[in-house]
Amino acid sequence: MRKYVSLSFVIAALMSFCSLSVSAQQKIKVACVGNSITEGYGLSKTYPMALQELMGEEYVVNNYGLGGRTLLKKGDHPYWNEEKYQEVLNWNPDIVIIKLGTNDSKPQNWQHEKDFKKDYTEFVKSFQNLPSKPKVYICYPIPVFEDKWGITESIVKEEIIPTLKKVAKKTKAQPIDLYTPFIGKADLTYDGVHPNDEGAALLANEVYQVLQVKSEMRAKK
Repeated sequence: MRKYVSLSFVIAALMSFCSLSVSAQQKIKVACVGNSITEGYGLSKTYPMALQELMGEEYVVNNYGLGGRTLLKKGDHPYWNEEKYQEVLNWNPDIVIIKLGTNDSKPQNWQHEKDFKKDYTEFVKSFQNLPSKPKVYICYPIPVFEDKWGITESIVKEEIIPTLKKVAKKTKAQPIDLYTPFIGKADLTYDGVHPNDEGAALLANEVYQVLQVKSEMRAKK
């Protein structure tokens, strides 16, 4: 009798373990790609961390943000050249959220503006061509409330965002407008450029709302 109980216990334990393993493998992988605003250095809760809480246990959200990086290949610090870029590709995510462009507004980078649309399109497609065929989202940068370090609001608003709209249309990537929700809310940044904890929470919520809408639409089909 004891052997029977023991064997039953082992079988139940193995089944439970297998169930947990399958569950972990089935989690939807979300990659947050970006610059310092995504990386969230110095914040108690970055926007990817806040997004993870909103999305719940069915999702795993990884932060692939890296401060100072550009989308432009000829920029001063291209994201293309970083190990994190290869890490994202190798992770084979199901969802990719791109928030790059703010650093591209610096004079030394925007002198290559003619390459911005081409480089961004190629960047999006590098994810869309992965085996997982992820859904790619393009985020419009938040407003620059104080021009500094070469980061320029007029370029972000009048040149980068309009170009992102064209890239989204060309690649069929889903745009996420993070610019409009932050208008007039400089108090949600700690230096006029980077969101503070409250700003990161708003950013995460805006991304979450778009992801939820798309999930609900897929569920209805």
